[in-house]
Order: sequence, then structure tokens, then C-alpha cells
Amino acid sequence: MAKNFTLEYWQDDNWYVGMLREIPGVFSQGETLEELEENIRDAYRLIIEDMPMVPHRASQSKEIEVGI
Repeated sequence: MAKNFTLEYWQDDNWYVGMLREIPGVFSQGETLEELEENIRDAYRLIIEDMPMVPHRASQSKEIEVGI
């Protein structure tokens, strides 16, 4: 099943570096934007493959304020 995520990226010297906004810890880089997109897809797939299979538990969420 395909999912859509937000790729945030920037240039660092001659490299495109990026991360998936919705999935903390998924970062990659590429010499072109197209290569970055390929690499970030691969990084996401590797993260998903390495996740242990645990029974789904109902989760909850709550917005909190974080001061800077």
C-alpha cells in the first residue's frame, strides 16, 4: 500500500539532504533531488522492514505545549 509523506529537503554544499516530516529518524541524501527521493524511499522501506512485529495497541494522542 502506497503512503504519501512530506519530504523536507535542503542543500548542503553539493548535496540534497532531506527527511520525512511525519516519520522521525528517516533521513537521506543525494547528489540530485531525484536521487534524494529514491534514497529516502529506500530509507523508509528499511525502517519499516526492521520494525518488530508487535500486536497493535490502541493509542491515544494529546497536544501539549512545549516552551522554547
